Amino acid sequence: MSTRLSSLPNSQIVLSAEVADARAAGQAVVALESTIITHGMPWPKNAETARQVEADIRAQGAVPATIAALDGKLHVGLSDGEMELLAEAKTAMKCSRADLAFALATRRTGSTTVAATMMAADAAGISVFATGGIGGVHRGAQESFDISADLEELARTPVCVVAAGAKALLDLPKTLEVLETRGVPVVAYGTDDFPAFWSRSSGLPAPYRLDTPEEIAELLAVRRSFPGHGGVLVANPVPESAEIPAAEMAGIIDAAVAEAAKRGISGKDVTPFVLALVYEMTGGRSLDTNIALVRNNARLAARIAVCDARAGMDATP
Repeated sequence: MSTRLSSLPNSQIVLSAEVADARAAGQAVVALESTIITHGMPWPKNAETARQVEADIRAQGAVPATIAALDGKLHVGLSDGEMELLAEAKTAMKCSRADLAFALATRRTGSTTVAATMMAADAAGISVFATGGIGGVHRGAQESFDISADLEELARTPVCVVAAGAKALLDLPKTLEVLETRGVPVVAYGTDDFPAFWSRSSGLPAPYRLDTPEEIAELLAVRRSFPGHGGVLVANPVPESAEIPAAEMAGIIDAAVAEAAKRGISGKDVTPFVLALVYEMTGGRSLDTNIALVRNNARLAARIAVCDARAGMDATP
C-alpha cells in the first residue's frame, strides 16, 4: 500500500504508508538504494539481502525506505511485491540523476544509484541513507573524464550517506581529493583509515574520525545550520570477520578492471561488470563481504537516524 504525501512538492514521488506515517510522526527513516538489488547481486540473493537490510534497520528503531522507479512514479518505500518485482527484473534501468526523469517519463522500471537515491531522499525529507560503497573517480579519469555523479550529488544534496568508503575498483586518492574540493566532510566511523569497500583500510588516512552515532548526528545538525550545504559521507569499515584484506584484493581488482577496459566497457556499466568478475574470481567470497558491509552500514545509518530524529524532536518548541 502506498500513499502520496500532500506536503511533498513533487507529485512524482509516492511514499509507502509506513514511510509516510514515520515522517508524519517525526520518526527516524533510512533511505536505501535499489541498484544493489538489480545490478549488484544475483537473484534470489538480492531479494533476501534487501529484506535482511530492511529488517536490520527496523531492529535499530528506524523505518527503511528502499527507493525505485516503478510505473512512472518514484516509490519511496517498497511493498514485498514491489521488492520481488524489482529483484527479478531483467531490464531495469540503472538510474543516476541524469536518468531518473527519463525512466519516470517513459514508465520504465528503474533502480536508483547513490546519486539518484540522495536526490529522492532529500525530496522526500529523509536525511540519512545507507548504501554499500559510493562511486567516485575511475582509474584513468584524466583521459576518460569518468567520474561518478555520486560525488557531485554529495556536494549539493544535504543527505548523510553511510557507506564502506568508495568502491575499491576506483582511484581512491583522487576520489578523496574531489570530495575535499567539493566541500564534503568525509568522516570515518571508529577508525583513522579510509575504508575500501571489501577491505577495512585503503591505506589512506580518513579526513575526520567520529566514534558514536550521537557525534555524527551532532555534525549533521551543525551542518544544516549553514544554507546551501551538501551531504556528509560516513565511511564505515566492513566488519573485521568479513573483510578481504586490500593486499589480497589488489591483484583481483586490477585484473577485473583490465578486463573491463579490454572489452570496451565504460561509464555506468563498469561497476556491475567488475563486481560480477570479482565475484567469480573470489569464488563468491566478495558477495558475502558485500552483504556483510551493506548490513553493517544499514545498522549504523539507523542508529544515526534515530539520534538525528531525537535531536530534532528535542529542538522543537
